[in-house]
Amino acid sequence: MQLSPVLSELAQYPFARLDDWKAEAAATGLELIDFGMGDPREVTPAFIRETLASSIEAVSSYPRATGLPELRDAIAGWIGRRYAVDVDPAREIVPTLGSKEAIFSFAQVVLGDKRLVAVPEPAYPVYERGALFAGGSVVTVPLSEQNGWLPDLNAFDAWDEIALFWVCYPNNPTGAVAPLSFYEELAARAREHGFVLCSDEAYSELWFDEPPVSALQVEDRTNVAVFNTLSKRSSMTGYRSGFVCAPPDLCDALRAFRPTVGTAPQEFVQRASVAAWSDDAHVEDVRALYRRKRETLLPALEERGLRLAGSEATFYLWCDVGGPSEEFARRLLGHGVVVAPGSFFGAAGEGYARFALVPTQAECERAATILREVL
Repeated sequence: MQLSPVLSELAQYPFARLDDWKAEAAATGLELIDFGMGDPREVTPAFIRETLASSIEAVSSYPRATGLPELRDAIAGWIGRRYAVDVDPAREIVPTLGSKEAIFSFAQVVLGDKRLVAVPEPAYPVYERGALFAGGSVVTVPLSEQNGWLPDLNAFDAWDEIALFWVCYPNNPTGAVAPLSFYEELAARAREHGFVLCSDEAYSELWFDEPPVSALQVEDRTNVAVFNTLSKRSSMTGYRSGFVCAPPDLCDALRAFRPTVGTAPQEFVQRASVAAWSDDAHVEDVRALYRRKRETLLPALEERGLRLAGSEATFYLWCDVGGPSEEFARRLLGHGVVVAPGSFFGAAGEGYARFALVPTQAECERAATILREVL
């Protein structure tokens, strides 16, 4: 039996390695405080859970890839409130099973004669893996602290060869944000050279000072596809509900592709999602929770000499750890504190570590005490 050569050639998924480390530590009797994975532990708001429960029908049916019209309308309504941008819910929005599967499969829809995909580094690994499993090739675009964790567009020279250029702002793992001028420049290059600007905006609602802008706000969205999700803004990771907003021709291609792979949220999840996208007050509560956790943990890190190296938004603290990131992470793990080494996000992440502010407030307070003692 032969398996995909892509699968055999890929390194182990970084967070599977982290799971192995955690299992080893837990086996010794350590009680772990897990800042490693970006999986919110906050309670999903009651009105969302109640909407889901009341939407479960006695007879179950396959969900349609187009999504419920009321869900597309709710997403378009949120985009209009949040960004003052009008999108056509029938032609420019495709509901997805969260954003991860949509990001992974996007290259399968878009790659044609051009097979090259540009991905940032450090970055969420799914951009690269989706390209490789689609038979594409990857060129990495380094991000650096000196450039505000933005790619240097003038240093990139493969514009005519690429089919997709992935960006993620607010950024995972660094927490950096991008100005609208950056999106305008990249969107102009996308139109000129015939590629798609793919913007992963899963953390758009987790900010502390000013709300981040979106690639949806560029003057001409002809070659722009934006991915977002309820996972972070509404503490709904397990619901798997997100969307792609793109020009009609791209959405038509997605609607043609997606029934083949069966990726649409269950209708009761879609109805819960309508409630979530239609309400903004609960998101303010979510931001307040993460702000309090940030204010609890960050002083402990800074007191012990760690420097914040980004993190204007998201629920991540991206810190310069002054040395090898895996060594730093293993040292903290020995004291029950789990963090993600920057090297897990690519070579450009070496020397940094990511703290995901997903443990409870009480756990964050306990972790701050531990960090003050061991760093």
